[in-house]
Amino acid sequence: MKTMIKAALTGVFSLVIGVGSITAQLRKVPAEVTDAFKEKFPNATKVEWKDKLSAFQASYEEEGVHYTAKFTSKGEWLQTEKDIEEAALPAAVKDGFDKSKFTEWELKSVSRIDNKDNTVQYRIFVKKSNVEKKYLYFNEEGRLVKENITI
Repeated sequence: MKTMIKAALTGVFSLVIGVGSITAQLRKVPAEVTDAFKEKFPNATKVEWKDKLSAFQASYEEEGVHYTAKFTSKGEWLQTEKDIEEAALPAAVKDGFDKSKFTEWELKSVSRIDNKDNTVQYRIFVKKSNVEKKYLYFNEEGRLVKENITI
């Protein structure tokens, strides 16, 4: 009986791992997406695509800086993200973070996100412990607009 349970669990685990590894490449990146990317970012190098199911994501470099851009399946640009140094945070965002309840958490990384509606957000990754980690999203005025738990 134990052998059957072990075999069943091993089979289910293998199936889950197998499905998880193929979900990133379920679809081929449509030509309208790659064309829109090339038009918007003509100087991009080291381009790598991922299928995020709700969007296609391109990781690339431009002038030695790493970026990530998201596009719809129809080639509509959604956003571009760039890692920045904590020192590059605008004063209002730094002040907003310093006044938040997360100020005692360890700041791990900061990103600037340019959105299709011409808004800019700053994503700050903070960690309190190996279990408590969050992405904090601030607008340009330094207001915390969203927080996401992460693993």
